[in-house]
Parts: sequence; structure tokens; C-alpha cells
Amino acid sequence: MFVSKEALPVIKKVCIIGPECTGKSELSRFLAAHYSTCWVEEYARAYLDKLGHPYQESDLVKIAHGQLRMEDEWLREANKILYCDTNLLTIKIWSEYKYGQCDAEILRRIAERTYELYLLCNIDIPWVADPQREHPDKREHFWNIYKNEVINTGVPFVEISGDWNARQQKAIAAVDKL
Repeated sequence: MFVSKEALPVIKKVCIIGPECTGKSELSRFLAAHYSTCWVEEYARAYLDKLGHPYQESDLVKIAHGQLRMEDEWLREANKILYCDTNLLTIKIWSEYKYGQCDAEILRRIAERTYELYLLCNIDIPWVADPQREHPDKREHFWNIYKNEVINTGVPFVEISGDWNARQQKAIAAVDKL
């Protein structure tokens, strides 16, 4: 049976984004449970775990493909809202920082994707060491970059800061407005 695109439910996408070690995954997991839906994990973590050597610039396009593929797959399973633990803006930021440029395909894919809301996680929580985290001394630097990137998307955003309870409440209030 053919189902028209108009008959499919509209799923709103909320991207949880911010510098390293700002609680994005924990908040994504929490929101998905709170709203009885699913969330897209950060593909880069699994990719880098399997890579076996430091990533190269060419790996970033592969990571972007994996992130988008996961987002598309979970979109079909979502219940009204899909939470994305990061998106391609993170890949853009890291690519420009580490390599001084970003692949044109990644930039094109960023322009093609839409989100209804960004939850921008602040750096006001303690750093937790992790083998994949690279710059504990540059948190404020990256915070400013992320904030500018999110502002430049033109998508509504809410800064998520404070202790865990405050973060949860700010996120819920922002999502409820959708």
C-alpha cells in the first residue's frame, strides 16, 4: 500500500549540541526517556573506538555519513520528537579547528538538514577525562564557537546550564514550547 508523504507523522528534531564534556549524551538519553521517544547517539564515538589510530581529515566525511544515516534511521522510530546527540556542526567545528577547513560535502549536508530547536550545553559542569576528549583547556574557546555556529543557523536555541536538575528543567521547558 502506498502512503503519501503527507500522511506520515511530522517528527520534530531537537539537536543537543555543545563543546566536549557538557552532558549532551546524558541529556539526550534523559529527554528521550522523558518524552517516550528515541535519540540518535553520536556516531563519532563508535567510529573512533573502532578506528584503531588517530583520525584523519578524510575520516570526518565518513563520520558525517554515519551520523546522518543514524539520524535518518531513528527518525522512522521516533514518537513526535527525535533527539540528536550532536549533528554535523560539531564535525564542521572540529574540522576547521584541526585542519583549517571543512569538506564541501559536510557543509552542503549541514545546509540540507533542518532542526526545530538547538539545546546548547554550557561548559559550567566539571570536565571528565575520556580518551576521545581532546581539549580540556579550550572549553571556553569552543563554547564561543558553538554558540556562534548555532546563532548563525537561525534555528531557535536555548542555553542549557546549571546543575543536572536545572539542565533537565530548562530542556523540558524548551521542548514543551515546540
